[in-house]
Amino acid sequence: MKDFIFSNTTKVYFGKDHLQHLGEEVKQFGQKVLLVYGGGSIKRIGLYDKVMAELNKAGLTVYELPGVEPNPHHTTVNKGAALCKAEGIEVILAVGGGSTIDASKAMAATAKYDGDDCWDLVTGKGASNGHLPIVTVLTLAATGSEMDIGGVISNVELNEKQPLFGPNLRPNVSFLNPVNTYSVSAYQTASGSVDIMSHIFDVAYFSNFELMDMLLRVQEAVLSTVVKYAPIALAKPDDYEARANLMWASSWALNGFLYDGNMFAQPAICHNIEHELSAFYDITHGHGLAIVTPRWLRYILSEKTAPRIKRFGVNIMGIDEKLPLMEGASAAIDALEKLFFETLGLPSKLSDLGIDDKNFAVMAKKACGPEGQLNGMTLLKPEDIEEILKMCL
Repeated sequence: MKDFIFSNTTKVYFGKDHLQHLGEEVKQFGQKVLLVYGGGSIKRIGLYDKVMAELNKAGLTVYELPGVEPNPHHTTVNKGAALCKAEGIEVILAVGGGSTIDASKAMAATAKYDGDDCWDLVTGKGASNGHLPIVTVLTLAATGSEMDIGGVISNVELNEKQPLFGPNLRPNVSFLNPVNTYSVSAYQTASGSVDIMSHIFDVAYFSNFELMDMLLRVQEAVLSTVVKYAPIALAKPDDYEARANLMWASSWALNGFLYDGNMFAQPAICHNIEHELSAFYDITHGHGLAIVTPRWLRYILSEKTAPRIKRFGVNIMGIDEKLPLMEGASAAIDALEKLFFETLGLPSKLSDLGIDDKNFAVMAKKACGPEGQLNGMTLLKPEDIEEILKMCL
């Protein structure tokens, strides 16, 4: 276990009755606000009108940028950043899910960049001179972007999807009302639930370093929360307890607390692989993770990796502790597949999404990055990633 520093500065309003504080929280950062949102669902559920009422009540000048894509495009980010510069925007308000918040983070940084292309920041070609403050109103439990330091941006021209990290990208204030997730579709609820679990799997739980036992137990508590409440939210979309538990699990899965100083100690294997799927095929991130994760676990299963995999099965999926090590680990993977593909109802194969193997070699190489390998629980090279992708067909 490493020494570590932990700080999380996001102020969270959690629950049904806090939106009346939105205007005052936004106003502390400035008078001119850019309201960023996606495809219009916030208007269908009446949230847009409520947000605008609070902003108008506070006397704020509001500019709007609708249309953020599910895998936010760098061109949309650039459009928002240009608007911020042209109008002297002082604060960005993201109303939506992780994609809207991720795009807003990139806009906040690019607005303070001397250049005009956020991709320079994503690739490290340029550096921002600061950032605009960010306030969020969350509508989807999935990415944890409402309380973390990063986001992911897609360059559809290059078929690339890359992260942008920075301590100043953590939202200043986030409003989390589980009621705003009642209208989320069963498919997006399932995909978001997988994303929550994957943040814990990928960064810490299935790892090659020692974890503080207390944090390992908390990780298992968050994972168990998703396993319990995701099916309830699917069966009864307006179950407040289920939606509240998923929303808070989402925030705590990736806000830094669970990682013991090890958040960047290993690459996020399944995220790296899935980002290539999203970059080439623009699929839903959580669904891609559901397809990849159990295949990855099965590919790396060995006497070395089995103890942690079996522990997951016993402590979270209810596998019999008395099963022999390898049998128990395999049963854990079976149980995870059953959760994703039967209980949550997600299609189980890439071929279900119209994806074939023609781009796998290129995707595998890109997934391994400049080092040409991913060193997690096991060392994976492009040929290994390609085999895992083939298992997903």
